[in-house]
Amino acid sequence: MDSSQKRAVRTYRSRLGERGLTRFEVLGREADRDLIRSLARRLAEDSPQATELRTAVARTMAGDTPKAGGILAALRRSPLVGADLDLARPYDEGRVVEL
Repeated sequence: MDSSQKRAVRTYRSRLGERGLTRFEVLGREADRDLIRSLARRLAEDSPQATELRTAVARTMAGDTPKAGGILAALRRSPLVGADLDLARPYDEGRVVEL
């Protein structure tokens, strides 16, 4: 028979699985305990900040530098692409200044 504690742990872990989370063990230095826990807590969230943090950590661990043309790619993803905006300004020669 399973003890009530084992059942409780099993149901807790199944609830975590339903939320898309899993439990795992990490080895590290004592000084990094709070950092690792706060990082794990933030990554467990389903927010834009968590996605941004996940991308930054993955990029840092891979040693990749940002690709050239990132701004151009962002502008191409803009919702204003193809909006046919008229951004022309009238030409003004300015004022006459007497010196």
